[in-house]
Amino acid sequence: MRKLNDRIDRFCLTHPRFGIPRLMMFIVLGNLAVWLFTKMDTTHLLLGNLTFAPDMVFQHGQVWRLITFVFIPQTSDIWLIFWMLLYYNIGSELEAQWGSGKFTIFYLSGMVLNILYSSIIWLVTGISLHISVEYLNLSLFFAYATLFPDTYFVLFFIIPVKVKWLAILDAVLFALGVISAPFPLNLLPLVAILNYFVFCGGWLWDLVGAGRYQRQKNVVDFKREAKRINRENRDRPYNRRCEVCGRTDTDFPNLEFRYCSRCAGYHCYCIDHINDHVHHTS
Repeated sequence: MRKLNDRIDRFCLTHPRFGIPRLMMFIVLGNLAVWLFTKMDTTHLLLGNLTFAPDMVFQHGQVWRLITFVFIPQTSDIWLIFWMLLYYNIGSELEAQWGSGKFTIFYLSGMVLNILYSSIIWLVTGISLHISVEYLNLSLFFAYATLFPDTYFVLFFIIPVKVKWLAILDAVLFALGVISAPFPLNLLPLVAILNYFVFCGGWLWDLVGAGRYQRQKNVVDFKREAKRINRENRDRPYNRRCEVCGRTDTDFPNLEFRYCSRCAGYHCYCIDHINDHVHHTS
């Protein structure tokens, strides 16, 4: 998961224009528009024509359902305003943390996972799952709680609670729902939030302490490593060599060399590459 997340980061770094800026604002405005139209819909058919249903897409060519299901509100009346503001703030914070490109990939991957699983279930069993963004929104909330665990939410506009405790409660209810639901419906929630584990699995690992333990394993004793390197360099025509460009202190006596403290092990780089290299992890 961490490697895939690193590849996404590299893609976003090399394609800075990729992504939809303020994506969550468009999602929220779409929810508001659909809610207003449903109030004027006397036939009560609008929502049924917007949900994703694989049989309607593949048999009847209603391809708009691939997108419109994300605009269906999950609640109504006064709670709709509350949820729209909540998820707008969550999405905006995640976009500010990750950038527009990575947040766009996160949201689109959640949509694709929902669509793929529902389509596979329909093809295999003939059951047409009409999916919504319930679990996609839950993955947003889990991602926010992982990146900002100590942020306070005010329950009922009175009780301040750290978001990580709300996320743990949601995770317990989520797990109970997975256990109690019949197969294969019980796998839909798990598949639908796989994007959370791809994007936040490393953060979650660090949060529970395993990542901290791994970092401790990679701590370098620089005095011991310096002695080892000096022993190895006795028979070499140089003392320092950049692992990126290969320049040595013999060929370039005025070039500054440093050792990277973030790499696992003892790795030397010239001043041009000390901050521009792939860190060794083992």
